[in-house]
Amino acid sequence: MNTAYLASPISVISCLLQALQLLGDRRLRLYVIIPLLINTALYSLAFYLGYHSVASLIDNLIPTWLHWLNWILWPLFLASFLLIGFFSFTLLANLIAAPFYGKLSAKTLEIIDSNAPRPTERPFTQVLLAELRRLRYIVLRLIPLGLLFLIPVINLLAPVAWTLFTAWGVAMEFMAYPLEERGLLFTEQNLFLRQQRINILTFGGIIAFGMAIPVLNLIICQLAVIAATLYVQQVNATRSTT
Repeated sequence: MNTAYLASPISVISCLLQALQLLGDRRLRLYVIIPLLINTALYSLAFYLGYHSVASLIDNLIPTWLHWLNWILWPLFLASFLLIGFFSFTLLANLIAAPFYGKLSAKTLEIIDSNAPRPTERPFTQVLLAELRRLRYIVLRLIPLGLLFLIPVINLLAPVAWTLFTAWGVAMEFMAYPLEERGLLFTEQNLFLRQQRINILTFGGIIAFGMAIPVLNLIICQLAVIAATLYVQQVNATRSTT
């Protein structure tokens, strides 16, 4: 494979398109459907609780003669739900579905490269601890990034910094599955990501955008795991021939 092509964000987009085709593969069906059910249950619960909470808040705080403001308040609720859902329920869903994403990555690798060494089965506690470590890494950096919004002048750049780190964090989350299957630990994973900065930010930006779209966000995580596995496999294949 041409190294110039691999260094281009086009390679990431190509992996996402290939992942879209593999998403319906019957051999991956079980590992796609179970996280889908988990995501659907969590988002449905979040929307139900959010809807009734906002409805109660509007009824209690907004006088009857101002109920015409509902057409403003409800869109604000939907926008807030999408924002909160991205940073909370998506992380929670990924935490619960992490073992299935690991198996999805392993099965994808088996499909695209029958000669690839079979990954060792990791205990659930190890998977959970790895997920919590990534979550800690992300949260500890989101707090100072959030404080940038409070600093005059610098707060003009805060949305850019926030967007870039969101893309990086999302990519870190999903690239971890194929990298862990290859035995790379947290520090080695970060090194791999830094060596592919532009592609990693492109990948994370596309997936983060998909997470903000209703319905699509139910399946985008599975697509991201498959695409990440394809990308890591391409990088390793290129390195082994150079």
